[in-house]
Amino acid sequence: MASSEDRIGKFLRRLLQRRSALEIVQSLAREERPIRPRIPGGSSVAREDVEGRWSLLDIGASSRRALMNREQGENLTFYQQNIENCIGTVKVPVGLAGPLRIRGMFASGDYYIPLATTEAALVASYSRGARAISEAGGCVSILLHEGMRRTPAFALRTLIDAGLFAVWCVEHCEELRAAAARTTRHGDLIDIGMAVEGNHVYLILDYTTGDASGQNMVTIATEAVCKHIMEHATIRPESFFVEANLSGDKKATAHSFVTVRGKKVSAEVTLPADLVAARLHTTPRELERYWKMSAIGAIQSGSIGVQGHFANALAALYIACGQDPACVAESAVGVTRFDVNDNGDLYACVTLPSIVVGTVGGGTVLPSQHACLEIMGLAGKGKAQALAEVCGALALAGELSITAALCSGDFTHAHHKLARGNGALARD
Repeated sequence: MASSEDRIGKFLRRLLQRRSALEIVQSLAREERPIRPRIPGGSSVAREDVEGRWSLLDIGASSRRALMNREQGENLTFYQQNIENCIGTVKVPVGLAGPLRIRGMFASGDYYIPLATTEAALVASYSRGARAISEAGGCVSILLHEGMRRTPAFALRTLIDAGLFAVWCVEHCEELRAAAARTTRHGDLIDIGMAVEGNHVYLILDYTTGDASGQNMVTIATEAVCKHIMEHATIRPESFFVEANLSGDKKATAHSFVTVRGKKVSAEVTLPADLVAARLHTTPRELERYWKMSAIGAIQSGSIGVQGHFANALAALYIACGQDPACVAESAVGVTRFDVNDNGDLYACVTLPSIVVGTVGGGTVLPSQHACLEIMGLAGKGKAQALAEVCGALALAGELSITAALCSGDFTHAHHKLARGNGALARD
């Protein structure tokens, strides 16, 4: 294996083949020329503001039409609450995976699942896993827990003050809950924990958020909690931040892995050996062998959890259904497990502790995203828990399909065939 020194040297030699060291230094030097004009209009989608933004860009007419044709220009008002500095929209192809039979507490039935992606072979892979699950009688997918977290932190003068402040917070939990409740009719502050680090105190605030994913909701509620503390605490903090990076927001963390941030779901299925052979072209024993080896590989890599590609399922579903795609960073943490039972059949399960989804608010109100939720019958109030169970079932379908492809030798072939456009998808 080449040393780091060798690799760095080769990189520098390649770099210097294109530009001299002097040219590179000159490109990095500070320039005193005026900054280009400010983008006008903020969240406005009025025609003059949109035209003002386009006037800043040196772009061809065909590229402009791709981002904003006449019909899109007339419908930009749909997006005014969801974007700033709007210049148009981006189209992402949407495919259907399924049918996927789910037996859950909230999601029940056969689902056709819309996935927005530019990655060829992805929808085909999830459809294959979904078919295997459905032919086995469906998977059980259960919501285990839910709660959206914010973690404000307070700076005190000394560790003693921090301890006294923590005691005050414990003794006044009901006051803090009441302060949060005044900001929303849909959320509740259900748990208050804390962590003390020197003269800093972190509050760990967990909320229910109804059918919204709730990140804005809990931010506003937490701000109210913090202001109440600053006004009434007998040991007054010197300062606070409404979020101090302990919540796991937009990142994979061990904390979220062992608790919950969003919705925790577990899904399972048992696939008979003959079905594994017919649909996945491998055996339960081979799938179990791969899983054991991949688990050790994940441990060596420092992975939080052990799974193949939860992110593929969640990113495609989130984009299609108006979820926050950045939440895939935390939502894709979890565990996959494959076991061969006494009958020689495959038991497969997944657990995802931090699925951040909602069916109201945010991007769910946009026309195409709302339509994708409607495809599954999951648009609007009372549907968020079912959507989380669908996410778990979809992740299970993807884990089965990708692992089977790696075991059967089809993984490279499928990407070569579909991603490079060298053949139509086989019907079986």
